[in-house]
Amino acid sequence: MSETIRVLLSEEEVDQRIVEVAAKISEDYHGEQVHLICVLRGGVFFTCELAKRLTIPVSMDFMSVSSYGASTKSSGVVKIIKDLDEGLEGKNVLVVEDIVDSGRTLSYLLEYLRNQRPNSLKLCTLLNKPERRVVDVNVDYICFDIPDEFVVGYGLDYAQKYRNLPYIGVIELD
Repeated sequence: MSETIRVLLSEEEVDQRIVEVAAKISEDYHGEQVHLICVLRGGVFFTCELAKRLTIPVSMDFMSVSSYGASTKSSGVVKIIKDLDEGLEGKNVLVVEDIVDSGRTLSYLLEYLRNQRPNSLKLCTLLNKPERRVVDVNVDYICFDIPDEFVVGYGLDYAQKYRNLPYIGVIELD
C-alpha cells in the first residue's frame, strides 16, 4: 500500500494561527501563570510552538495517552502510558492536544485531570474534527476546524511516520 500526502494547511497558515491563539491565551491568563500539559507524542510540536509565543509565565508537564495504536481509527479504549510528574492542585491547567476528533480520549483525560483539583482546566487543540465527535468535549481554544480526513504533520503521525512535516497534510492510502 502506498501513501501520498496532500497539503491541507501550509506551514505559514499554521504558524500564523498559533500566534493568534497564543495572544488570546495570554490575554485570558493575563497576570497569572498557566501550566501546560502536553499530550505526547503528537502534541509536542504544537505545545512548543504555542509556549514560545505566550507572554505569560508558563510551566509544563507531559502525559502520554493512547487510543489508536497503529490504526487510523480510535479503538475507543484509553490507556495512560505516561502520567504527570507534578500534581495539579491550585494550578491554571491548559491541556494542549494536537487533534480532537471522537472526544473519547479527551473526555477521559479531562475527567482524570479534574479529579486533581486544578484551579482551572481548559483545553487547546491545533486541530478539531467536529464531524467525528462521539463524546461532547468543550474545547476552549481551537486553531483549525478540519474535515473528517486522516491528517499528518506538525506532530500528527500515521504509524509513527510524517510527524516532522512542517504543515498539516491529508494522508491518502492507495
